[in-house]
Amino acid sequence: MNAADFRANHDPSDHTEATREATAMNDTARDASADPRDPGALHTPVLLDRCLELLAPAIERPGAVVVDATLGMGGHSEAMLEAHPELTLIGLDRDTEALALAGRRLERFGDRAILVHAVYDEIAEAVRGAGFDRIDGVLFDLGVSSLQLDDADRGFAYAQDAPLDMRMDQERGVTAFEILATASEGRLRAIFERYGEEPLAARYARAIVAARANGPIMRSGELVDVLQEATPAAVRNQRHPAKRVFQALRIEVNGELSVLERAIPAALDLLAVGGRAVIMSYQSLEDRLVKRELVRRSRSTAPAGLPVELPEHRPEFRLLTRGAELADTEERERNPRAIPVRLRAAERAREI
Repeated sequence: MNAADFRANHDPSDHTEATREATAMNDTARDASADPRDPGALHTPVLLDRCLELLAPAIERPGAVVVDATLGMGGHSEAMLEAHPELTLIGLDRDTEALALAGRRLERFGDRAILVHAVYDEIAEAVRGAGFDRIDGVLFDLGVSSLQLDDADRGFAYAQDAPLDMRMDQERGVTAFEILATASEGRLRAIFERYGEEPLAARYARAIVAARANGPIMRSGELVDVLQEATPAAVRNQRHPAKRVFQALRIEVNGELSVLERAIPAALDLLAVGGRAVIMSYQSLEDRLVKRELVRRSRSTAPAGLPVELPEHRPEFRLLTRGAELADTEERERNPRAIPVRLRAAERAREI
């Protein structure tokens, strides 16, 4: 049963506990009148037109359901709801501040916008909680959001001194400060190597352990000073020594890659035939995971040498992009946060 059929036959009064929680989150998110910030002015959606173009054949169908798995401040969601008047959107975000701002932006769409406080690997539970068993589209805009980067108090940006928090959901989880204070030198090195691909990981881990012996490293500025001191002058002239370390800490704090490894297969499993997934990554580690799963699902499983491909061996998905698409020069100049984006998309071709 696809999403449109399910919606036509679903009794809206038959709400689960998860549905009630989603409704409560809608009320909380929309109660943001005390916040003077305009979410539309705070954030420019990346590759907006291309995302709409790729998703349109799937979500323009009557009764279609789309999931914005990384709602942020709701720019992509707003555009989808405006373009498709019969569309229902389920927006997920782990950041309650982002949900509140997006809720205000999307409140004019009423019950067509269902906002859920959730990490995107909880997508299946969120969809079922909203009363659906299939979806017609899903959008992932990965990485740290503009809201998180621009709020100095969150500690994401190495160029701004702030408490070393880095949690996308500030209601739960371990902070970057706690990791720096408790992790062994070996663990710190592994984090910087794996999630930052940092060639000076060992040097930085050793420097952090030595520095914290004199007192905790509590602020981003203090960490930058430690890294600067540990970096050879030739390297300092080539790149900022904190960039990869801060990326690695952020990924570790939020479990981003492990969450993504679960989320992409779960999202693809939810798509009805003809449903489409559009995924934007901003660093190579994310993009490798996305590419691997999309390519795997888009290959025939027929054994080598089989003279005829049986229906059950045909690919589940077909790729809609040739490799990863990049933002054009005009968008890169207009919106610098589009510079590292890599977009991939696929369409479900058959049920398994």
